[in-house]
This record gives sequence, structure tokens and C-alpha cells, in this order.
Amino acid sequence: MKILVVDDDLSILRLYKEELEEDGYEVVTASNGVEAIERFENEKPDLVTLDIQLPDVDGIKLLRQMKEKRPRLPIIMSTAYDYRDDFSVWASEAYIVKSSDLAEFKATIKRLVGQG
Repeated sequence: MKILVVDDDLSILRLYKEELEEDGYEVVTASNGVEAIERFENEKPDLVTLDIQLPDVDGIKLLRQMKEKRPRLPIIMSTAYDYRDDFSVWASEAYIVKSSDLAEFKATIKRLVGQG
């Protein structure tokens, strides 16, 4: 099970990578939109966690691009801000507000990959 984690906050990238690898997932990271699309196409992840606020591209735009190429791929939108009222994030399978408590995040991943 390969997960692509996209976030411009390097401490979040490290935390998610470490925690998810502990749970047995293979983790690939990207810190901007260009890297994200490159890793998405080359690595063929089974699930993506995608930050909405990236330095070079809007995460919503990336979500649309990824869904056009792989409509069935589970994507979790992840952000420090609450965008739930923004209909554009509804194309994703889940929406998580970043937190140091990763219980909800991990439970969401397990649910989306059919392990929970």
C-alpha cells in the first residue's frame, strides 16, 4: 500500500511519513504541486493526502487533475484551515483538518483502503 503525502510544511511531511511507515505503509512525499504530479504519475500511489495550500499551485486544482487521471483513487484533503463549506473539496473522499493527533487521519486512511 503506497501513500503519496503532499504538503509544503516539512515537519508535517516528516511526521506523516514516520507515522504511516510505522503502520506499514510505503510513503512517498512531495512538498509542492510540481513534485506532487511527478510522484503521482511515476509512483502510482494507492492513496493521496493533499494539502490545499501549496506554494506553487492550488491543492483543489491538483485534486481535479489527479481525479481526471485516476477517478477511483482515494484522496484526502488536508489543511490547517476549515474548507468544508467549499464545494470544490467535495470531490475528495475525505477532508481532514491538520492536528498533532493523527488518530482521525489514520482512521480515515484505514477506512478508505478497506482496513477499518
